[in-house]
Amino acid sequence: MHDLDSSEKLRKTISETEQRIRPYIRRTPVIEINPNDFGVACAAITLKLELMQYAGSFKTRGAFTNLLFREIPKAGVVAASGGNHGAAVAYAAMRLGIPATIFVPKISSPAKIERIRSYGARLEIRGDLYADALAASEEFMRESGAMPVHAFDQAETIRGQGTLALELEQQAPNLDTILVGVGGGGLISGIAAWYGGRTRVVGVEPRKSPTLTRAFEAGKPVDAEAGGIAADSLAPRRVGELVFPIARQYVERVVLVEDEMIERAQQRLWDDLRVVAEPGGSAAFAALLAGVYTPENGERVGVVVSGGNTVVTLRAAPQ
Repeated sequence: MHDLDSSEKLRKTISETEQRIRPYIRRTPVIEINPNDFGVACAAITLKLELMQYAGSFKTRGAFTNLLFREIPKAGVVAASGGNHGAAVAYAAMRLGIPATIFVPKISSPAKIERIRSYGARLEIRGDLYADALAASEEFMRESGAMPVHAFDQAETIRGQGTLALELEQQAPNLDTILVGVGGGGLISGIAAWYGGRTRVVGVEPRKSPTLTRAFEAGKPVDAEAGGIAADSLAPRRVGELVFPIARQYVERVVLVEDEMIERAQQRLWDDLRVVAEPGGSAAFAALLAGVYTPENGERVGVVVSGGNTVVTLRAAPQ
């Protein structure tokens, strides 16, 4: 994302990216749900079910963008991840016949670790948090010559995630607001870059890992707390340097949700829709259910349900 001064340039770049990666990604579905069923007063709620993407999350879009637009060395690629990005890079590398080494922290969920292994990548578990895995991956990069594929702070990654917004606007062209979960900010910056202020974009973060919130407060990316139920996908310690200028220009605000709100959102997605979403993928919906984001009466709200790599025991719906 080298041209931050022009939303039209950003949209053109994302559109070109979408055309290149289209053969390798799914056009994930949207579903319109009745706001009254969930106790929300607004005109419409549209869920973008990106958890149905290859490898289980939106990260696959950015992974293919990196591998298709950049020159890959013989040593292949290396990535650090809480799990979803690693699975996406491993999947893309498998499809394209590229060697991949993935570093994840100990907090990565068993479902994500198993998915990475199933795609044939070399897996390394290092440290307690994403930042530890990132440091280990950077050391491996220096020693091996492998190309790093950053989970969020890479121009190609942001462009790839922006293709979700292009797709969503085609499927639901009249949305007033889009709620997006935030970790390092690759997804929300890509979405915000595509819409360029034409549609309100609101970030949702767990209170225990408020990366973009802290950056907005400080006026620049800074270290934030990194914990909570969604730590394996929404707790990279700080938002990306490339991400931040886009978010500052085009993201209206960020709201914070508690872990308990995320758990309730996961449960409602299962009880009412039979959708099994991971905590990080449920955070945006949690903001709507819990009233942390309160829409206006006539507002049409889009919610990105962004990841489904989880193994959870959900309660049966009441009879």
